Amino acid sequence: MNLSEKIYKKLLEVPKGQITTYGELAKAVGLKNGQRAVGKIMNKNPYPVIIPCHRVVMSTGKIGGYAYGEHVKIKMLNDEGIEIQNGKIVKLENKIYRF
Repeated sequence: MNLSEKIYKKLLEVPKGQITTYGELAKAVGLKNGQRAVGKIMNKNPYPVIIPCHRVVMSTGKIGGYAYGEHVKIKMLNDEGIEIQNGKIVKLENKIYRF
């Protein structure tokens, strides 16, 4: 299993209504300071509906990028019950999934 596959598989654990951060996801697959690598892999996600890359956000609570546009990511998160104000997740600590 390559790194992308490991990351995608790990991301499948994050349930609807919760998010993780690029850093948390990197740590979960054994990468130290691998946030950028995770971001690049998320951007190349071949199955965006199946592998929920929209559930990965920045550690500051900012939404971060999304291959289909930030507005699409915000809508998807809102639809899952994640509240967002001014591009940031409200009550971030209550929404983070810990691996």
